[in-house]
Amino acid sequence: MAKDVISPPLIDIQQVTYKYPVKRTMQDHNQLVTEPALQNINLQIQSGEYVALLGHNGCGKSTLARHCNALLLPDEGNVYIAGMDTRDVTKHGMIREYVGMIFQNPDNQLIATLVEDDVAWGLAVKGYPLPQIRERVAEALDAVNISHLRQLPPYKLSGGQRQRLAIAGILALRPQCIIADEASSMLDPFTRQELSELFSRLHRKFGLTIIQVTHLLEEAVYAQRIVIMERGRVIQEGTPAQIFADVERLQELKLIIPDPLKLVVYLRDAGFAISNQALTIEEIAQEIANA
Repeated sequence: MAKDVISPPLIDIQQVTYKYPVKRTMQDHNQLVTEPALQNINLQIQSGEYVALLGHNGCGKSTLARHCNALLLPDEGNVYIAGMDTRDVTKHGMIREYVGMIFQNPDNQLIATLVEDDVAWGLAVKGYPLPQIRERVAEALDAVNISHLRQLPPYKLSGGQRQRLAIAGILALRPQCIIADEASSMLDPFTRQELSELFSRLHRKFGLTIIQVTHLLEEAVYAQRIVIMERGRVIQEGTPAQIFADVERLQELKLIIPDPLKLVVYLRDAGFAISNQALTIEEIAQEIANA
C-alpha cells in the first residue's frame, strides 16, 4: 500500500523571535533597548486551512502576521512561504503574490477614483491584458457582493463596503492566502459578522488559505483552527469547539466572552445538553430548539 504523501506547509514559521526597539528612560537619559514581540514561535499553516490568530491587544499576533508576507523579518529563526525563505529579498515579490494582506483601515489600500478601477489597479501594474483585467475585476467584485457598486467612488461606500473593496483588490490578484489583520476593528458588530461570514465563504468556495487576526472570540468561531497568543508566544491551539469549551481559561487570558457563549454556559449549568460544536448564534438556536 502506498504511503500518504504529506504536503509541506504553505507557511512554515520556525523558532522565530522578533524584537522591537523601545526607548526607556534610565538614569535621567533615554536609552534605546529592545523588547521581544515574538519569542521562539513555531507554527505551520497548511494550504487551504482557515486559522484564527487570537489574543488580546499587544500579544504579538499582528507582528506574527506581518512575518507571513515578509513585511517583517525575524531576528532569529526562519519563515518559509511555499518553501521560500523570507530573508531572501529577491523572493519578496513572489511571496506577496502568494500571501495578500487586508489591514484595519481599508482607506490605506484604496487608491483609485472608482470601485472597479481600484480592483483593476494591481493587475494593470503587473501588466495583465485588458480582457483578463476585466474578467478578474468582475469575478472579484462578484465574490464579495459589491458588483452593483462598481461605478461608485470609494468614498461613497460604507466602512464595510470599503473593506470588501480592499478584499476584492487582493482577490483579483489570486493569492493562495489572505491574511486579515484586525480587518473588522473599525466596523460595527453586524458588519463584523458579515465580514467573518465572507471570509468563511471565500475559504469554502475558492479553497483559500485564510488567516484571521482578531481579539474577538465571535470571529474565531468560523476558523478550522484557533491559535492563541500571549506575550509573544503561542500558548494554545485547537479547534473552535476545543478552545471554547474552557471559558474560564479564555477569561484568564482577558478575552471578552461573547453573549452567545455566556448563554451556552448558563444553559449547560441549568442542565441543557448543548453540544460543544454549537458556536454560532444559528447553531446555538438550533440546539435550544432541539433540547
